[in-house]
Amino acid sequence: MQTNYQQIHIDKSLYQRRGGFLKALEELDPTGGYRGSELGELTAFERQLRRFGIRVRGSASDTVEKFFTTGESAVLFPAYIGAAVEDGMKARSLLDKLIAARTDIDAMDYRSILPLPDPEDRKLPDVAEGAALPETEIRLKENLVRLRKRGCILKASYEAIRFQRLDLFAVALRQIGAQIARTAMEDAVNTLIDGDGNGNPAAVLETKAAGTLTYDDLCALWGAFGDFEMNVLLVNPADGNKILALSELRQAGDGARFAQPGVFVTPFGAELIKSPAVPAGSIIGLDRGCALELVTAGGVQVEYDKVIACQTEQVAITTVTGFARLYPDAVKVLKIKS
Repeated sequence: MQTNYQQIHIDKSLYQRRGGFLKALEELDPTGGYRGSELGELTAFERQLRRFGIRVRGSASDTVEKFFTTGESAVLFPAYIGAAVEDGMKARSLLDKLIAARTDIDAMDYRSILPLPDPEDRKLPDVAEGAALPETEIRLKENLVRLRKRGCILKASYEAIRFQRLDLFAVALRQIGAQIARTAMEDAVNTLIDGDGNGNPAAVLETKAAGTLTYDDLCALWGAFGDFEMNVLLVNPADGNKILALSELRQAGDGARFAQPGVFVTPFGAELIKSPAVPAGSIIGLDRGCALELVTAGGVQVEYDKVIACQTEQVAITTVTGFARLYPDAVKVLKIKS
């Protein structure tokens, strides 16, 4: 199958399709049709950039006004803004290390499931021949997941940005995405600690001594997980420093234990992840495979009508996300006693 990406008709109605502009563009111009060719290495959106000769990266990148050479190329600009913002979100987000499932919905209301709410349900006794198997119920939670709209207003006249290089303009857009990611992390931390409104806050332990964190305290946190595995320790940077300063960790590790910036692998096998979103004095232990569900209502939303019409002075860039707690016992909080 071969598709001619240069003959695809694009207009702003593609933004109104289910799944958004990029998905609609991929349906019109499937990447599979270019398998084995150079164009097969590009997304449908990137092929449209090539079609109109728009270079978005490097010192030789085009200026913003290149998008407005034709009516069809102008339709690509809101998608470019959204993609740059999303790149900024991904670069600064640690959510992938925390969530067990990601759910994308097309509504503002969502009710998550309540899997195995009773520890007794997880016991599987010996079943005699011909006897009935025990039942395990998975039901909907009583309360809806709270979805929050986050974002900001892009205030820049077209005249102010038209001659800016796209490579530089993308830096500012990625910073918008980074701020959205930081706010989403705050929402995730609040849900881990306080629950999602369905009576499921995290169990709280305290350190043995006031104002002091010891290796024994971390061992107690690890041992509190029972059937679950503590594979993440989520901490405020100041408390992360206290953990790294423990003599047991200094003796056990070296620089090779840093899996990536901001992530340290502890002797427990749990990754130590620092985030300013975590309250000082609280150390969150969790099983990332069972603790948290991320709910999104579409991706990054850009007011495409305004952008296409060059009315960029008041353009809203937003996301809609929420979090649901899954297994309550998969999260514990260790508080440094005051």
